[in-house]
Amino acid sequence: MSGAINAKTVTYDFERLMDGAKLLKCSEFGDAMIDNM
Repeated sequence: MSGAINAKTVTYDFERLMDGAKLLKCSEFGDAMIDNM
């Protein structure tokens, strides 16, 4: 999960707290976590 967060590819709950983050759907966030494993 930290890889996706560090890449700023996150769901709404994180995106609203981060500058420059890319908003993802939950399923896309799951894919981003897998990609960053």
